[in-house]
Amino acid sequence: MHCENKYLSRNITKPKYITSLDDIEGLAESERAGLAQVTDKYKFRANEYYLSLIDWDDPDDPIRNLIIPNMRELDEWGRLDPSNEHGYTIMPGLEHKYDSTALLLISSVCGGICRYCFRKRMFINKNEEILTDLPAAIRYIDKHKEITDVLLTGGDPLMLSTGRLREIITAFQQIEHVRIIRIGTKVPAFNPYRILEDSELLDLFESTCNTNTQLYVVVHFNHVRELTDVAVEAVSALRKTGAELANQTPLIRGINDDPQTMADLFQALSFIGVPPYYVFQCRPASGNKGYAMPVEEGYQIIKQANSIVSGLAKRARFTMSHATGKIEVVGLTASHIFLRYHRTADNTDSGKFLIYERNPAAYWLDDYKNPVETFPAERCSK
Repeated sequence: MHCENKYLSRNITKPKYITSLDDIEGLAESERAGLAQVTDKYKFRANEYYLSLIDWDDPDDPIRNLIIPNMRELDEWGRLDPSNEHGYTIMPGLEHKYDSTALLLISSVCGGICRYCFRKRMFINKNEEILTDLPAAIRYIDKHKEITDVLLTGGDPLMLSTGRLREIITAFQQIEHVRIIRIGTKVPAFNPYRILEDSELLDLFESTCNTNTQLYVVVHFNHVRELTDVAVEAVSALRKTGAELANQTPLIRGINDDPQTMADLFQALSFIGVPPYYVFQCRPASGNKGYAMPVEEGYQIIKQANSIVSGLAKRARFTMSHATGKIEVVGLTASHIFLRYHRTADNTDSGKFLIYERNPAAYWLDDYKNPVETFPAERCSK
């Protein structure tokens, strides 16, 4: 279907960004008019390359579902900050939830806006949460010796200029106790040319890897159709710099919500040296009801997907990023669900084991009431 797509060749290097549905030829005029209600509330952004991956003859096309607005986004559900990131914000753009990790929101722009985005509030209240005082953030992290990992996110860090990225990365390399810099990005999926056509970016990553600081790039492929030849080439270029790569994806209805589709993604990622890292339960963010799946249904999809692939492809943890920490879904019986805190804001709860009666309608931890039993971390380790 995509063999004649000009955007999948290296002849096109700078696909145009699109922020209006009026510029998308694949949409009927009547459809654009209806979806204007959605884009008035939640921003739209894509580019010619990514839109070219859509099969416009298929109304259920997963790439279309990922990037094109849908009327179901107007269903009242969720909240703008479902994981209470505000509660862990030290200053605009700096969050410190887990003791060893500082999270920095350094960009207010993405290569595209996923319709299930859990930080869509950033595109409503533009720039209010983005880091503007880098020196202050450096002073905070320098003072907190427990911080070994700095996670750069946004928005998408790779939408910044390479010069700005160099300034930020270099600053954190000067802090002795910061040993890992992590970059979370969907640019390899949205616009791989950003990587392939910028030798300075690749040089920056290579020079970073040649220091005592380890660079991790956590990419964001949601469906195997995003792994075009050009995208795989971009991934290969990143790996050649010495950066460690891993992939994370939410489980999203209409995109990767069946075992074979998820298995295909896990397998394809393992073939290109990008281990699956997390599969996230879709956060209950405003507008996300149509994209979310119940926790127990999601667990069974991931379990079945893992049964199809090799051990190297089944390493992702199925988790939810709850206000209290990352919670891994570890098992189901006919009557109970088993959960474990993978990371917590309070370290004493890390590893804590939770057992609830099953609730097939639960989309989030808060939908489970009165745990049958909980085990503290120290009992779980014995």
